[in-house]
Amino acid sequence: MSDVDLVVAGAGGGLAGALRAAQLGARVLVVEANEHYLRGNNTSMSTAMIPGAGSRWQRAAGIADSPEKFLDDIAAKTHGDYSKPVAEALAGMSAELVEWLADHVGLPIELPTDFDYPGHSAQRVHSIPGRHGSRLLHHLADAAAKQARIDMLIPGRVAAARRTEEGLLVTVSYPDGRAEEISTGALLLATNGYGANRDLVTEHLPEIADAEYHGSEYSTGDALRIGADFGAQSAYLDGYQGHAGLSAEARTLVTWTVVMHGGFVITADGSRFGDESTGYSEYAAVLAGQQGASGWLVYDERSHRASMAFGDYVDVVNSGAVRHGESVAELAEIIGVPAQALAAEIVEASAVARGEKSRDRFGRTRFEQSLTAPLYAVRIVPALFHTQGGLVVDGHARVLDPDARPIPGLYAAGGAAVGISGHGAAGYLAGNGLLPALGLAYLAATHSVAELPRSER
Repeated sequence: MSDVDLVVAGAGGGLAGALRAAQLGARVLVVEANEHYLRGNNTSMSTAMIPGAGSRWQRAAGIADSPEKFLDDIAAKTHGDYSKPVAEALAGMSAELVEWLADHVGLPIELPTDFDYPGHSAQRVHSIPGRHGSRLLHHLADAAAKQARIDMLIPGRVAAARRTEEGLLVTVSYPDGRAEEISTGALLLATNGYGANRDLVTEHLPEIADAEYHGSEYSTGDALRIGADFGAQSAYLDGYQGHAGLSAEARTLVTWTVVMHGGFVITADGSRFGDESTGYSEYAAVLAGQQGASGWLVYDERSHRASMAFGDYVDVVNSGAVRHGESVAELAEIIGVPAQALAAEIVEASAVARGEKSRDRFGRTRFEQSLTAPLYAVRIVPALFHTQGGLVVDGHARVLDPDARPIPGLYAAGGAAVGISGHGAAGYLAGNGLLPALGLAYLAATHSVAELPRSER
């Protein structure tokens, strides 16, 4: 008999897998390398956005949605090049996931409806009050701490794994150099991607390689290495989530909702350079290509107030990084850009907002309202948040070999898995990081427990 039924490598979204497996009667060990994981992994750094197509919150708000509609959005954003089995599985269970997080884990799930996320044809991106991943992760960790079937091993790192006749032997290494082997029925790799591995980033993501990395230092590609030892297949390694809205001063993400409420980005000459509404992920590379690889995010009082619902934005405000002007001329002087150029951008954006023009010169078709003084600005730089490609998995999160056969006992979730964002940054939809992190972990746990002999459940 194995020491445990399931080892979960990574205490971010992988905690959803641990909780699901324990709920189904399994004995679970969570191994996490970062002793400060509650504020230092990518789940904790997120804005806690989880798509759920057809949830009860949508029904209560009168929002018509379905997994099929969500899949259409994924196909459109990725231009049809994405992992279809994973997308179908995640879209199909996304509503179940957010409802399970509320009912079983106790997350205070809510459905923001005050703005639309780029690429989502329905308001389906759920979150929690404060809209910050650290709060979400604390809820998951607290629930795990109360579950007798879950043990946490922190700090420890899943360094290797190998198959035996009885199951898997997982090697856990410790900071003092010690190591031990733990026998398990299954291993869930939830160690995120390779964003902290500069060699891999340079190899696979050259367009964003020089941008700041704003993710966990422990995301070094462990899952790719361990998966390779089993002969696993990998794909979409050039997929990533960028973010064009990292505050240059606060080094905290500025919520892109200021753009969706009508804001835009200018460079030092006071002019815009693209369609910001395409999405914060792909706009990171666009911003990186500008002189100085930085810009100013310009918006108004209405957008400022709406964005105070996000913990990250509150942190940016409290840091003093937000500039404020009572007029266009005053803001332009404060941030050091030509007032005439900034005023011209506001005039064009306002014409689209009022319906006088169908689109601006960059093809942007929507500005929620005209920007009106007082105005705000934050200097921003592009960032790499996390990678989106990884080990190829099926709809149960089972890792596959090059012949598309499941590798017994091996699962992957989140940035360790192939994801649903396709190639590059343009296929990323809001929530496409957390949905595979939580959803694939949930699916892996469900499947791995079903595979246990009845005597061990």
